[in-house]
Amino acid sequence: MIRERSFLSRVVFAVIVTLGLASAAAAQPGRVGGIVRDEGGEPIKGATITADNENIGSSFTATTDEKGRFTMIGLRAGTWRFIAQAPGFAAQGGDLPIRSGNPNPPVTFTLKRTGPAWTGAMAGIGAKELQTELTAADALFNQQKWDEAITAYRSIMGRSPALSVINLQIAAAYRNKKDYDNAVAAYNALLTIDPQSEKAAVGISQTNIERGDMQAAEDTLVKAASGSGAGREVFYSLAEVKSAKRENDEASKWYEKASQADPSWGKPLYKLGLLARERGDRQRAATLMAQVIAVDPVSPEAVLAKAALDELNR
Repeated sequence: MIRERSFLSRVVFAVIVTLGLASAAAAQPGRVGGIVRDEGGEPIKGATITADNENIGSSFTATTDEKGRFTMIGLRAGTWRFIAQAPGFAAQGGDLPIRSGNPNPPVTFTLKRTGPAWTGAMAGIGAKELQTELTAADALFNQQKWDEAITAYRSIMGRSPALSVINLQIAAAYRNKKDYDNAVAAYNALLTIDPQSEKAAVGISQTNIERGDMQAAEDTLVKAASGSGAGREVFYSLAEVKSAKRENDEASKWYEKASQADPSWGKPLYKLGLLARERGDRQRAATLMAQVIAVDPVSPEAVLAKAALDELNR
């Protein structure tokens, strides 16, 4: 099942936390909470926090109360991507390993103001009401009731235009229906508001791949990669397209750029290791696999890298 969440461009994650996996409690749900503040330290009411784990196909949404606090319960152990956003502020986000069984240390987001706070339809909706509606929409999505989920998400956006990133989830629902034209339209609706949205550009590319148009997918990513806001998601996705076309030198270049954009991300390093092994450069491959384990130790790629490293060292 296709999932999307609001991975906006120019995201910077402000989190003071060191986590480990609690294997003995892995079967129990994890709990994480925190606070969203502005640069002056004031709490931001009604901020939206999303958590997405593409490896297990799960996502959660929460909103902050009047003191800027939020809580999520039910997260399985693993690496999750968190995004905090609020009207009039730049979004912030990043990856965070979550342990199960016990509360995780609190997460702190500090959002930078980009414009005036939203004073239109959003102002009339309480955080609890918005949270309830988002939870209900997410439940419909998780039950694969695509049309009902789309209607619910559109209803929220109709009264809260500032939450334009919900277009990502609407697009994901259309992709699950194989309604590719409407999926692209939803991504473009977000790009109209946020032209540098990496997630929307990558989503359009993936939609084109799903309908068999690899060239359109590549063209979309090449255009996005040339923009000033391009980051790891666009670079990595373009590398994947190049790799699928067996253009390995070009793929390596874009995997390198993805890794440079986020040195703590193991996925592009792992792919570079695979390409090095394919070229017969075992020493380079082993070095890259070791880097994956060092910089992203709780990721699925770290598990794969360890197995590959064991094989390379035989």
